[in-house]
Amino acid sequence: MTERAAASAERAADRAVVLHPEIGRRHPDGGRSPESRLKEAVGLAEAIGLEVVHAEVVGVGMPRPATLFGAGTVDRLRDWLSAEAEGGAAVTVVIVDGTLSPVQQRNLERAFGTKVIDRTGVILEIFGERARTAEGRLQVELAALTYQRSRLVRSWTHLERQRGGFGFLGGPGESQLETDRRLITERITRLRRELKEVKRTRGLHRTARQRVPFPVVALVGYTNAGKSTLFNRLTDAAVTARDQLFATLDPTMRRLVLPSGQVAILSDTVGFISDLPHELVEAFHATLEEVTEADMIVHVRDAAHPEAHQQKQDVLTVLGEIGAADESARPLIEVLNKVDLLSDDERHVLINRAERSNIPMVFLSARTGEGCDALLACLDESLTVAMAVMDVSLSQTEGNMLAWLYEHGQVLERRDEADAIVLKVRLSPADAARFSRRQAPN
Repeated sequence: MTERAAASAERAADRAVVLHPEIGRRHPDGGRSPESRLKEAVGLAEAIGLEVVHAEVVGVGMPRPATLFGAGTVDRLRDWLSAEAEGGAAVTVVIVDGTLSPVQQRNLERAFGTKVIDRTGVILEIFGERARTAEGRLQVELAALTYQRSRLVRSWTHLERQRGGFGFLGGPGESQLETDRRLITERITRLRRELKEVKRTRGLHRTARQRVPFPVVALVGYTNAGKSTLFNRLTDAAVTARDQLFATLDPTMRRLVLPSGQVAILSDTVGFISDLPHELVEAFHATLEEVTEADMIVHVRDAAHPEAHQQKQDVLTVLGEIGAADESARPLIEVLNKVDLLSDDERHVLINRAERSNIPMVFLSARTGEGCDALLACLDESLTVAMAVMDVSLSQTEGNMLAWLYEHGQVLERRDEADAIVLKVRLSPADAARFSRRQAPN
């Protein structure tokens, strides 16, 4: 058993309490309900193998700089945790679904007598366990170290002692805390150098992929919307698909044959989430870089979720941040998944809403397969409509260019003249751009 697997197995028995601080009227009408946010936080805790034994929304009228929660709340929770420990069922971790300052985290740990983790720490833990690609692992480690560096005062106060030695770790007089902070800073610098090299390599791989004569379709959506289940259904792949937040972190690509015989590449991506920790924004966006290169985006939504609209807005916000929200640059199809969980009345409401939408919408169940044929037909039609029809004139000696057009596009018309070959060709936007580059003089 690996060290990481052993740690996960050991943590599987950990009992956790999840608290969602509802600060004043932070969530205006139309936003997510506190209960929904609490449920999502419980899902995050369960995603790292914790047993959630208690979860509650805690009203916070005025955040306390020292503990976030008021004194009465802290005392009540401390007494409850103590009673659980005395009864032989001690809680080992308290998760606060919000951002805690290092001081707040330290004071709550002292008051509760347990480990305390905020939302950022939980999501970092999930990403750390599930990232598989080299860049994903580097980005997550960089995010985790950046987060940890600001919190050394919390976890490492027992090391604030004078350290002697031979001098190669900072010399006599340097406290352990300063040593740890310096070592983390040096590791962050090395990680950034490694990431720069990985990104350069990935850029070369992307350039190579651009020569593949197939359009790329990217699946995006809120975490646990069913993207991986749909990906497996359409491609007969075996990508991990569980009813769990962030089951997929690293992009996966498979060949997809459409009804007309047209071939596309389908890409499964990491799920989106609200209030993504700022330490992870760069790592998260890096995993979504493939989306900006896609020829089409399929936005998979959980139609049965009570706050599907708010989740949609979160996804569109992130797409805008990474420059992938421009529908004029690439078509977008909206997929309303999990319709098998809806009543007939709920389906009718969604259908009426779809009729007023200005983008294509498909209703399906990735679990049962209902509606998947309609999605494939919609993809086929949208990719065909998006293709550019070009008039091309080639000399009789440009046989290699002629062969390229037949391989990458659909030749609609051809006329052979004495000194030229005149064609009308349908190409994807990406291939049209590649052909223009091939024709450009060196």
